[in-house]
Formats: sequence, C-alpha cells, structure tokens
Amino acid sequence: MEQNKLIIIATHNKGKAAEFEALFEPLGYEVKTMHDFPDIEPVEETGLTFEENARLKAETVAAEMGTFVLADDSGLAVDGLDGLPGVHSARFAGEEASDAANNAKLLAELGEDLRLDRTAHFHCTLALAHPDKETLIIKGQVDGEIAKLPQGEHGFGYDPLFYLPDRDQTMAQLTAAEKNKISHRAHAIKQLKQQLSEWLADEGDVL
Repeated sequence: MEQNKLIIIATHNKGKAAEFEALFEPLGYEVKTMHDFPDIEPVEETGLTFEENARLKAETVAAEMGTFVLADDSGLAVDGLDGLPGVHSARFAGEEASDAANNAKLLAELGEDLRLDRTAHFHCTLALAHPDKETLIIKGQVDGEIAKLPQGEHGFGYDPLFYLPDRDQTMAQLTAAEKNKISHRAHAIKQLKQQLSEWLADEGDVL
C-alpha cells in the first residue's frame, strides 16, 4: 500500500465520490472516478443484488483499464417494503429520478399505515477487482428507521429520511465527518483496509 497510491472508483455519482475522497485522501490516496475517464462507457447494472452489481462494475472496468478498480453498490432496504428499494434505490421513482423524487416515492409507499415496519438498513457492498486476481468482496451496513418527513441538509440520496434512533438525527443532519465515521460505506471501507494487505500478499501486489 505504500508505492502506488491511486485508487480508481467505478462511479459517476458525485456524492459517493466525495465520500470516498474524504475517506481515502487522509490515508494518502489519490482518488479518481469515471469522470476522469470519459471514454469508458458506463457499466449497465443488471445484477439482482448489491454484490452482483458491485462485482460487475469493478471487474468490467478493471479488465478494460488493466489495473485495480474499486466499485461500490449501495442502497436502502426497508423491512416493511420487503427490502425495497434495494438495488433500485437510485432509480426508485424512475431512471432519471432526483433524490427528492425517490424520497417522495418512498414516503408514499409507506404512507400513514402504522402497521408497516419502518426499520431500514443502508447497505454497501464493495468490490475490489484486478484482471489477474479473485475479486475481493466487502459488505457494510448501518441500521435505522424511515422518518415521516425529510430532515437535514447534508448528504445525498435517502439521507434526509434515514433516522438514527441512537443519535436522534437523520443521516442528513450529520456533518460529512460524522457520517463518514458511521455510514455503511465507512463500515465497508474499514473492513477493506483490514483485509487489503492479506488479499494483495499472495503475489506481492501493491495498491
């Protein structure tokens, strides 16, 4: 981990990119995303699970670029909606839906029916791929509830609706620094850092 300090993140999502930068740059990594490689076509997310989509993105881009690529697939699963929106989190209200539209649809699906379970989970699967190595899969999760109204100005996606009972705040009411300590992505990256050296050790690779 000391020689080549470049990590390529297979995403066009500016919110995710900002979180990865905040987490990796203090460790001395330069973070690049698909915005830095406009000639590479976006990978269609055809998987049925977070892991399938993360693996698909990482392995496709790694094969094309011939280097280490980290991909993440993440989203929200609501127990009362049988795990929806799940892998469709970013496009719950349509292919080009805004965060506000997705949040509005989620609230509409839950409605005022108190019988529906509002417990929810932010899930993140990371896939670190290289053309010559078995892909490393890491998973992280944070548990909470769906608030009845959006609260907070920070974050992105479903953050304004994801209520953390132990903090009495939504994810969007946390600062970026606070979120990056407890988020599903932070949990996954912590595990990634713990397992990375062993994963690379077999052939002496250095990320």
